Amino acid sequence: MQFEKLCELASSEVAMISKVLPAEVAGQAGNCTVSYEDKPDDGEELEEGILGLFEGASLIDEPDPDAMPRIRIFVTNLWEYSEGDEQDFLDEIGTTYLHELGHYLGWDEDEIEARGLE
Repeated sequence: MQFEKLCELASSEVAMISKVLPAEVAGQAGNCTVSYEDKPDDGEELEEGILGLFEGASLIDEPDPDAMPRIRIFVTNLWEYSEGDEQDFLDEIGTTYLHELGHYLGWDEDEIEARGLE
């Protein structure tokens, strides 16, 4: 599937999920940018096949204007991970977005797992 179509599907899925977030989370989620990318750049030292990444200051960190919060979703990696199944892709987009959103909210891996977002 073409990159543009993957981004469109991913963006629609994140928008749908954002509409059903609890009010206190939805308000905070709106302050975190989401970008849809092919794969990490060659120069980045990230694990191969990474699905998503939160960067910047979480809500429990000291605010840093040079580290604006963003969630990066790697749509081609997610498409490959879902083996080209559109429904699995959409499910993984949702899981990845919520997982990275958890990091933005200041949850560590254990807290994310306890909420079923691993």
